[in-house]
Amino acid sequence: MKLELIATATFGLEAVVKREIEQLGYKIIKSEDAKITFLGDERAVARSNLWLRSADRVLIKMGEFRALEFEDLFQQVKGIAWEEWIPPDGKFTVNGTSVKSKLHSVPACQSIVKKAVVSRLSEVYGMDTFPETGAEYTIKVTLLKDRATITLDTSGAGLHKRGYRSLAGEAPLKETLACSLLLLSYWRGERLLADPLCGSGTIPIEAAMIALDMAPGMNRGFAAERWTNFDATVFDKARDEAKQRVKFDRDLNIYGSDIDPKAIELAMQHAEEAGVDEYIHLKQMNVADFASKEKYGFVVTNPPYGERLGESREAESLYRLMGKTFSKLDTWSFYIITSNPYFEKNFGKKADKRRKLYNGKLECQYYQYFGPKP
Repeated sequence: MKLELIATATFGLEAVVKREIEQLGYKIIKSEDAKITFLGDERAVARSNLWLRSADRVLIKMGEFRALEFEDLFQQVKGIAWEEWIPPDGKFTVNGTSVKSKLHSVPACQSIVKKAVVSRLSEVYGMDTFPETGAEYTIKVTLLKDRATITLDTSGAGLHKRGYRSLAGEAPLKETLACSLLLLSYWRGERLLADPLCGSGTIPIEAAMIALDMAPGMNRGFAAERWTNFDATVFDKARDEAKQRVKFDRDLNIYGSDIDPKAIELAMQHAEEAGVDEYIHLKQMNVADFASKEKYGFVVTNPPYGERLGESREAESLYRLMGKTFSKLDTWSFYIITSNPYFEKNFGKKADKRRKLYNGKLECQYYQYFGPKP
């Protein structure tokens, strides 16, 4: 069965997600703000959920149309063959967004979509009420400039939830963003990688998973595998295929350190949960003591931004310290994300390249300093 699939992404990461989908071998139909549409089948649903490191979710596109009146929305949604996906006992919820559209009330749009789906299923199944005791189906209505896109969420929990981070430290970096920072760098696993402000260890853990060719979604479940009208064995096969791909014999040089001993303790637990603890060296250390005998290496890090009241001075003095410490490693490459507008000034050096990214709702810059190639 050919499906039109949508991988949603954080603004600024569309190109990263697009490249990942192409590497999985799927044809891209279009790339827009925060979403990439591609063609696939049920196996593609399983593989993209398991393998996409930077995407937020994988959705099935059920319909797209112009909607200026609630009646348009109702009739078009009712015209979709929901019975092909949702069984009589399916539990379905509707969520939505509306931007620059005549139908601007999100609760009203959600309610209309729910009514339309119920109306369709009532006619098909000959039922007035539904028990909703079965698997969960999340329908999403997205209105943008009067165009409605209706999708069904195959992921369940967001794809950043890999299953290894049950205990998060303060202001944790989303796994999908940590992974994108690595994929946007030129690090490919063969050289030393360090995060001297690693917090609860997300960047080193994601780096190890990339280098070992370990599927990020290998140790979690997805909504679609509980659906009765979906071939759940495709997930089992995709997991088996993923397990066979892991390169356990790789020798990696990945280091994480942080001034906070509690953060390092968390990082160690997370690395163990992710199954990569033997590939990462973690230790409690002040960034001022960061040094290396290696001639070439990479630093990828997410330092404190100083967003909270009274903390920007502390952050800026940390950036000065980082600039002084890292300047001794003049053949290394540095990749640093922060929302602080005075980063370069305090770090003491202009970046070779900057890229606008979002950490949650915070607009950040990803500062990239390229060292010479060995």
